[in-house]
Amino acid sequence: MKKVAKKSVKKVATKVVKFAVRGEKGKAVYLAGDFNEWDPKAKKMAYKARKGAYEVEVKLPCGEHQYKFVIDGTWCTDPENIHAVRNDCGSFNSLIDVK
Repeated sequence: MKKVAKKSVKKVATKVVKFAVRGEKGKAVYLAGDFNEWDPKAKKMAYKARKGAYEVEVKLPCGEHQYKFVIDGTWCTDPENIHAVRNDCGSFNSLIDVK
């Protein structure tokens, strides 16, 4: 019986990142970004009444990621994040660097 060499699997470092955006209760709020192929309904955010904000945690690989919030169908940059990059649509995406 021949021994089969195991393929080495390179592990990618990841971190859990919390995203939050202030808003009124009753909104439909989602997180979209390069990490979920910009799907506007892939990551629903939960309303936290004590904070008056919507939150979601996402496990992301280390590195830079672009994202936006989708609030009642409207794409919005993160008002709490000053880091942004111009996108192909002529607007901006928020930018986070996961280390």
